[in-house]
Amino acid sequence: MMKNYIAIVHKDEDSAWGVSFPDLPGCFSAADTLDEILPNACEALELWFEDRPDVTPRSMAEIRELVADELAAGAFLLVVPRVTNAGRSVRVNLSLDSGILEAIDAAASLHKLTRSAFLAMAARNEIQGAHGRSI
Repeated sequence: MMKNYIAIVHKDEDSAWGVSFPDLPGCFSAADTLDEILPNACEALELWFEDRPDVTPRSMAEIRELVADELAAGAFLLVVPRVTNAGRSVRVNLSLDSGILEAIDAAASLHKLTRSAFLAMAARNEIQGAHGRSI
């Protein structure tokens, strides 16, 4: 299951990028580079929801109106996906080139994961912008 939350990203001179979520009071993140913003924001979402109930995110238009002054001052909005497990596995049929399948199996074995677990992890990392991070 996936919900998208809208974050506001801002940067003051001589500081890291700051990320906050208008729908989630106290949920914030920081990043030294633009490439780190999305994965760090996804991690902040996961941590924030560890001990809190689900929250229905507001629309982009509602958030844009709420933070109009910050946007006018140079901030921007970012859609941040929150991927949660549904608690049940579903069997799927995929067609892959045999060479990529061999590479997947080798990488999964290296990390002591099943093929399914490796592909799920790789998909989650890609969705959350963490594909460049180590496993």
